[in-house]
Amino acid sequence: MPTAPQDRDRLLLAQYATAWSHSRGRLREEPPPTYRSEFQRDRDRIIHSKAFRRLEYKTQVFVNHEGDLFRTRLTHTLEVAQIARTMARALALNEDLVEAIALAHDLGHTPFGHAGQDALNECMRDFGGFEHNLQSLRVVDELEQRYAEFDGLNLTFETREGILKRCSRRQARTLGELGQRFLEGTQPSLEAQLTNVADEVAYNSHDVDDGLRAGFIDVAQLREIPFTGALFDEVDRNYAELPPRRRIYEVVRRMIGIQVADLVESSAARLAAAAPQSPVEVRDAAQSLIRFSDDMLASHTALKRFLFHHLYRHYRVYRMAEKSKGVVRALFQAFFDDPALMPPQESARARSLESAAGENGRARVVADYVAGMTDRYAIAEYQRLRDPLHLT
Repeated sequence: MPTAPQDRDRLLLAQYATAWSHSRGRLREEPPPTYRSEFQRDRDRIIHSKAFRRLEYKTQVFVNHEGDLFRTRLTHTLEVAQIARTMARALALNEDLVEAIALAHDLGHTPFGHAGQDALNECMRDFGGFEHNLQSLRVVDELEQRYAEFDGLNLTFETREGILKRCSRRQARTLGELGQRFLEGTQPSLEAQLTNVADEVAYNSHDVDDGLRAGFIDVAQLREIPFTGALFDEVDRNYAELPPRRRIYEVVRRMIGIQVADLVESSAARLAAAAPQSPVEVRDAAQSLIRFSDDMLASHTALKRFLFHHLYRHYRVYRMAEKSKGVVRALFQAFFDDPALMPPQESARARSLESAAGENGRARVVADYVAGMTDRYAIAEYQRLRDPLHLT
């Protein structure tokens, strides 16, 4: 006989993990799945969504057309899911929930990475602003149109909570139960905490790899950071004749492995000391229980600081970011001024929401449309709108 999902939870999960049988449920009640847990159902709905497929052509750091081997939002998302599942299994947390959160965490990201988000937030300043975590929630709650009985994906509370990594108090007040922890200072599930840190491990480590590949940072600079310098020394001692690319892969592999091991061991020690007996006690903790050790946190922070100054602020990355912002601003303004320039479905939504909420409603539909674009679609739309030779 097949093992029921609730039996697997009982056998494999720690008492402080999030069992699907104790989920707070979905916005719209549905019959339970037969052979899947509720969190597996969440994962599957995310994978089959349009927003997930679009991640393939959305920027991580390097605009998609700059090279085929740089990370995109999709490859980054898959790497986060892989790292998070490894840690979840080691800590006896719910792997299915961790995977669902990881796969959905960037669904609301704009084209052109953080540059696109910053530009869209500027455009939306007078209309409630724009933030990609909230947009990811908006995608799974409203914008996906796949099911006959409801808008969005109708995900569980726990997956939606994990997607919402941060939120202002002003926005939290509009989110009901989902916003309470931001108002009360409580914690999300351990699975949400873990996926949040897995995201940082993934993008720090892989931005090093992509930055070196692009030639925007070099090994000599990384040697000046104690953490990465020690890793290069170790690899060079063990593999003196290793070709440059394989040497970098080996360093990045070790970089991820060391951070994951530290997170698992440090978090396991904190969980043992706090001894939470249930997910409820996890939420009442004064701070997150899934954290680096103090030494690794210092190394992790130093690497983030290095990447900010030497990679994200590299003049070529900065130049592309500024161009990208110009594209997003121009698209938003054109569609806001004349929603009929958008496809009929979006144009109709803009008219409908404007009649209900005024210009705020129109602006939100335009932001939804622009945020959903891939890099190449945004560039194509920009050219179609501005180039008189484009007649469609």
